[in-house]
Amino acid sequence: MEPHSGKKRVAVVGAGIIGLSAAWEASRRGHRVTLIDPRPASGATYAAAGMLAPASEFHFQEEGLLALTRESAALYPDFLASVPGWVTNPNENPYQASGTLVVGVDSADRAALGDLYRQQRDLGLDVEEMTTGQARRREPMLGTTLSGAFLAPSDHSVDPRSLAEHLLQALRGAGSVIECAATALDGGDDGVHGVHLADGSTVEADEVILANGVAAATMLGLPAAANFQLRPVYGDILRLRVPPALRPLLNGTVRGLVRGMAVYLVPRVDGSLVIGATQREDGNAGVSAGGVHQLLRDAQQLVPAVAELEFIEATCRARPGSLDNAPLLGRIPGAGSNVVPGLIIATGFFRHGVLLAPLAARVCADLLDGQEHPVYRRYAPGPHRYQGAAL
Repeated sequence: MEPHSGKKRVAVVGAGIIGLSAAWEASRRGHRVTLIDPRPASGATYAAAGMLAPASEFHFQEEGLLALTRESAALYPDFLASVPGWVTNPNENPYQASGTLVVGVDSADRAALGDLYRQQRDLGLDVEEMTTGQARRREPMLGTTLSGAFLAPSDHSVDPRSLAEHLLQALRGAGSVIECAATALDGGDDGVHGVHLADGSTVEADEVILANGVAAATMLGLPAAANFQLRPVYGDILRLRVPPALRPLLNGTVRGLVRGMAVYLVPRVDGSLVIGATQREDGNAGVSAGGVHQLLRDAQQLVPAVAELEFIEATCRARPGSLDNAPLLGRIPGAGSNVVPGLIIATGFFRHGVLLAPLAARVCADLLDGQEHPVYRRYAPGPHRYQGAAL
């Protein structure tokens, strides 16, 4: 590294979609990046369905978080264009801009979706009410038991496995990828200077981006002020193969409420279908038999032809959830008005890791470059997070 170049040695711990995206953006800006993960892209990113859905993923009392998800969704096309080798043929592109159809099965489902629709409209989100006939014309394979339908035309999807593989290849070509576990940060309250690895070596760095999901909260060597907590939220995800005679099974993502239970179906350009996702905090990292049953049962309520598909896999991974379900993104507060130098936290993205990846990458890279945006400061780890302010 040339002296006074303004560029830094950056160690990124964690090669999920957040770490990969942050590492790629830092590398694009000329920083010398080392990505550290014993099994890159094998965690929550491997299981994720990849819905980029600020409207249909909106939950009540998450108005503050909505601003982040909308901003990041708008960044996606340019972010993908920066990734070497990314497919741009619409028929092969793992990024699908075909919109999301949201449907309900019984009258209670329709009422719940109607309440959500009205709040979405009040917030200026791009949603449209449809008749069930219009929904079936859009998706002919839908079942006959629907009670209501809404369209979110700006809610798209991306294949996280494909995106992660492209990012990983780009980073292998541009810098260093170390497939080894990080055991501790090198430093403390006065600053972080690198990362200790399980093989006994140390990666020296001017900046460390800690993006290793749930494990970030228990990393050895964290500054004392890094008093944040994360919980693993497990989800079961299924993948099925659509036979050629039934393709395309769906033209875009279908999300549904089936007697109050949420389910989604995301088609892939390779002819597979992703069905998810259960959500549980029972500490069980294995695939839940009950979860598999529930997903298949409810998916068939929406699209009966699901019963004719080939079962490929069932996967369970832990998503990192913070105490307020909002990301932990930024620097650790230090003494007075200062921050702990050399450390950026990027975890706690819960349901929105894939959606928020471009924004998280930009925020991390801006911090590396000495730029801080006050609008994102409230997402930084610190005591302000839990003093009643809505995020």
